[in-house]
Amino acid sequence: MKLHRRRILQLAAGAAAVPVLPRAAAALDYPTRPVRLIVGYTAGSAPDIAARLIGQALSDRRGQQFVIENKPGAGTNLSTEAVVRATPDGYTLLEIATPNTLGNLLHADLSFDFVRDIAPVGYIGATPFVVIVTPSFPAQTIAELIAYAKANPGKVNMASNGAGNLTHISGELFKMMAGVDLFHVPYHGELEAQADLLAGRAQIMFDPIISCLGQIKAGKLRALAVTTPKRVDLLPDVPTVSETVPGYEVTGGLGIGAPRDTPAEIIDKLNAAIKAALNDDAVRGRLVELGNIPMAMSSAEYRKQIADENAKWSKVIKFAGIKLG
Repeated sequence: MKLHRRRILQLAAGAAAVPVLPRAAAALDYPTRPVRLIVGYTAGSAPDIAARLIGQALSDRRGQQFVIENKPGAGTNLSTEAVVRATPDGYTLLEIATPNTLGNLLHADLSFDFVRDIAPVGYIGATPFVVIVTPSFPAQTIAELIAYAKANPGKVNMASNGAGNLTHISGELFKMMAGVDLFHVPYHGELEAQADLLAGRAQIMFDPIISCLGQIKAGKLRALAVTTPKRVDLLPDVPTVSETVPGYEVTGGLGIGAPRDTPAEIIDKLNAAIKAALNDDAVRGRLVELGNIPMAMSSAEYRKQIADENAKWSKVIKFAGIKLG
């Protein structure tokens, strides 16, 4: 009887161990087939180009194709949800842009929680912003902008790519820290916002440098300041906002995420491949051309950065009273 019972326990223990072996082997051999990288932006956009660049670098280093799949819409929430619902086996990944991380701060009705349901894999780089104005705008510096806005409360139109977009909440952070009243005008995307800025119907915008660099160099828009802690190589003569408003800092960010419960061994392999790509001069140079500051992080460091940014932006969103559903 004792032998029979012991045999049953041995068989049960063996059965319990069976699923572990394929999982470990799968992580060891990963990847053995193409990997999907979901991007929440349209083909040809700056995040999409960066995703294709990193995807090719990962393909070269891991020996399988990393296929870009564009899934724009709902402020990047569609792309996040697609990855949240995917099998956590490392074969469906998410290009994380800052809007992906802010979804739950702006929308109360999402079926997922980004922080809980997405595992940060690795950081690609920061995206600096710049404060741009129309050439006819009287303020030549951030100090003059603040003085003008205080003398004309609510009369300076601030364009954005849409309510809750980083181009919007960057301006709200400025309003909060500088104590000014700018009138927010949301548009349906970058082209529409810049069109009204160029036409003079809006006067100011907080925009990614790469999105407006050509207009700045052509003299159609004027750069007042960059939003990074230090001046940037793309606009070396333009001061920082923080030189006038201490502590003001805004950068977008790009990284890679995976569904929660993705094996740690797979995340570690991907993180190492991303770091190797960022050490490649050709990859780094192209990312800089796309307006990014390449920056490698461990998955734990990336998780902390997301948490810190969410804590910062939750205060701004509350200050501005932004509610998108």
